[in-house]
Amino acid sequence: MGSCDSSELNSTRKRVNRSSPVGNPPLATAHSNSPQSPNSRDIGTLGENLVADWLQQQGWEILHRQWHCRWGEIDIIALEREEESAKNQFLPNDRSPTLAFVEVKTRRRGNWDAGGMLAVTTTKQAKLWQTAEIFLSTRPDLANNSCRFDVALVRCEPSRQNTKQILPLTAANSQSAVAGNYLLTLQEYIRSAFSN
Repeated sequence: MGSCDSSELNSTRKRVNRSSPVGNPPLATAHSNSPQSPNSRDIGTLGENLVADWLQQQGWEILHRQWHCRWGEIDIIALEREEESAKNQFLPNDRSPTLAFVEVKTRRRGNWDAGGMLAVTTTKQAKLWQTAEIFLSTRPDLANNSCRFDVALVRCEPSRQNTKQILPLTAANSQSAVAGNYLLTLQEYIRSAFSN
C-alpha cells in the first residue's frame, strides 16, 4: 500500500465512529435479507442485545456496544455498578468497580464450534486484549479498575411465535427473548474466561 493510500485510510478511520451508542443498536436493514430472515450479523446483534439486557439486570452499566479500533471489536464493555460491588462482602469496600470486556457468540443449532466457545482462540483472545488496552488508553478514568474478559454463549433457534418484524429484546428477569422468528437463550456466561 502506498503512502497516499495509507493517509487516505487513516483519514477514513478518523471519520468512523468508534463505538455504538449505549443501549441496543438498531438492526441495519440495508443488509438484511428481510425483516423475518435476519442475516448472521443481525443474529449476532440480537445475541448481544440479549446479553446487554441481562447484564443490566445483573446490575452492570453498559458503557459501549461494538466498540471498534484497528485491532478489532469488543462486543460489550460493561462496568459493575457501585452498589453491586459494595454488596460483595468478600472484597474490600475501597476497591474500584470491575470493568468487563464481553465477547458474545451467538450460534444456531448444529454449529461446529461448541456453541461459539471454540471460536475464542488464543489469537482472538490476543486481539481482544489489545483492543481492551486501546480502549483503556482512551479512558484513563477507568485505567485503575480491575478488568476481566467474559464470554457469553447465546443459542438462536426458530421461534414458534410468528412475528412480522424484529422486535427489541425484552428479557425482563429472564435469560431468553423472542426476536422476529427467533428464540434467543443465554446458554452460558463465563466470567474471567481468559487472561493475559
